[in-house]
Amino acid sequence: MTAIAELAMPISPGLIVILGGLLVPFLTAGIARVYVLLLSAATLVYVLGLPSGEHAAFTFMDLDLQLLRVDKLSTIFGTIFLIALFLGNLYAWHERDRMQRTAAQIYAGSAIAAAYVGDLVSLFVFWELTAIASVFLIWAAGTDRSFRAGMRYLIIQVGSGVILLAGVLFHVHETGSITFGHIGLGSIGGTLILLAFGIKCAFPLLHNWLQDSYPEATVTGTVILSAFTTKLAVYALARSYAGTEMLIWIGATMTAFPIFYAVIENDLRRVLAYSLNNQLGFMVVGVGIGTELALNGTAAHAFSHILYKALLFMSIGAVLFRTGTCKGSELGGLYKTMPWTTGFCIVGAASISAFPLFSGFISKSMILSAAGEEGHFITWAILLFASAGVFHHSGIKVPFFAFFAHDSGRRPKEAPWNMLLAMAVTAGLCIGIGIWPEPLYAMLPFPVDYVPYTAVHVITQLQLLLFAALAFTFLMRTGLYPPELRSTNLDIDWIYRRALPAIIRGLGSGIGVVWDSLIGGGRMLVSATIDGAARNFGPYGLIGRTVRVGNGVAWVATLLLVTLLIAYSAG
Repeated sequence: MTAIAELAMPISPGLIVILGGLLVPFLTAGIARVYVLLLSAATLVYVLGLPSGEHAAFTFMDLDLQLLRVDKLSTIFGTIFLIALFLGNLYAWHERDRMQRTAAQIYAGSAIAAAYVGDLVSLFVFWELTAIASVFLIWAAGTDRSFRAGMRYLIIQVGSGVILLAGVLFHVHETGSITFGHIGLGSIGGTLILLAFGIKCAFPLLHNWLQDSYPEATVTGTVILSAFTTKLAVYALARSYAGTEMLIWIGATMTAFPIFYAVIENDLRRVLAYSLNNQLGFMVVGVGIGTELALNGTAAHAFSHILYKALLFMSIGAVLFRTGTCKGSELGGLYKTMPWTTGFCIVGAASISAFPLFSGFISKSMILSAAGEEGHFITWAILLFASAGVFHHSGIKVPFFAFFAHDSGRRPKEAPWNMLLAMAVTAGLCIGIGIWPEPLYAMLPFPVDYVPYTAVHVITQLQLLLFAALAFTFLMRTGLYPPELRSTNLDIDWIYRRALPAIIRGLGSGIGVVWDSLIGGGRMLVSATIDGAARNFGPYGLIGRTVRVGNGVAWVATLLLVTLLIAYSAG
């Protein structure tokens, strides 16, 4: 009976997706397309039926591991991860690359599994597996740029895992527990674990792996990448560092500084990568505030963000798929032949800008309200500025320069049917959640006593968006808005990609000169020594040459006489 009960015990939905993904290489392309859709849909149904509580616990090498902990926080992240995987698989229906399809399932499954674990050791395993599986979505682009970006991405992501492992070891030594729960700061282990989470969450100065790698991935790979890595880090922060005040300022900084880079960036997928960083900042602020309203806002915003960010990457990915470029300077006028993609991009833009009746409004306003209620007025003002900024670069700039600006003369076909269907479903969810947020609110970690559609919230947001639109129009009409030009924007990664290698090469050259001088001087010294030895000890040298016996006896007699005289004098 015990064995039967163990067999009936729930298993991690992430493991279902991972093991299911391993079968993809053995299927034909046609069967694999249907299979991965059914796999993600069936796992979603399974997740919604999981009983709350702690399951799948076992002991391994004296460690108490737990692969399945079901509560509202893990369920909402597991649910949106599976929805994103389903939509990503539908968007990639046309893709025949088995490696990408397999990597996507393993990557998503690892993130889902990490959201359900109850111990830090299991978290580390799946944390690293997300890094290893996801890099193949970057390398699949097959370019030299994607290979180099993938290598940098892998180093940083695996490095995050190594720091996480070091933090876990210190934490276990300090507390004797590997439970994945609230950790907080105040210890070496807690600090290292926060640093590991911060790398994956793209904290300021640790963020450039995101803008470096995501735009180099394949069209479909970028959509998948946008959903999991950073949101897994947000989940980990919410689980372990809720109420850590330092995160408020880190998050506020994250919301503000990417705006300036996004405004001057020409590559529209890189613009969206900067705006992704911006939106993560709202979630980090919510974690830092740590109240029930703030944490509900973080979870709701993560849910909404995965959808509208995927929709934006889908629309720009469709443009890239049809035109071969996503640079604003080379696009424009595409609405004429890609009207559906244009409409879906506008829905994504409205959602990320938090227009009323779109998903971003009902989640972002919760975090703003929490900041105001707790007296974080400077943070609230920064978030308000960031809200206007994201409308500038993602709400207006992306659809405007891709579809409406100058006529580029391009007349590409509309996106393939599967891309359009994936965008349609995602757009429907963005609008549906914005109009009817109650089902999402019911999934949040804490009871929700919040009404987004009040006169104050709606009027304030509309005023903000209106003035942001006026500012954009004024800058465009006066020619003050930064033009879309072929350019390379310098960010913090310039230090380790250009400055440090140049410094190291310079030091290497200096060391080489000193080394060559030392070697040259040493050779000259050795050569002089050998020449001197040859002169004195060689066959014809003063000491080495052969002398007559008589001369030798005379020398010996002379030395003996000197010795006797010295001995006599001493006596």
